[in-house]
Amino acid sequence: MKSLCDPRSSSCVAFATKVLGDKWTPLLITVLLDGTLRFGEISEQVPGLNPRTLSARLSNLEKIGVINRKNYPTAPPKVEYTLTQKGVDLYPILNDMEKWGEKYSLV
Repeated sequence: MKSLCDPRSSSCVAFATKVLGDKWTPLLITVLLDGTLRFGEISEQVPGLNPRTLSARLSNLEKIGVINRKNYPTAPPKVEYTLTQKGVDLYPILNDMEKWGEKYSLV
């Protein structure tokens, strides 16, 4: 598969920033690295994130192929979210962000 960005320009960084640039997205991906979760479980693990924002972020991540959403035909509806390989491949970036944060955070 051919890359959509020119590695000699900033477009690859811009694409990665588009994926990870939202305030809550890196945290959501980090939470999902531990495995499949339901909406409520994700919400519990990311305090302070309102349901509307969570829904929007999950929808966007599904649209760009970072997560899979699986609907179960039950009452009440059951929905599970899992990282795709594209999402799992973000782990090294998030791990490096965590190390940088540990090194330079003031807290």
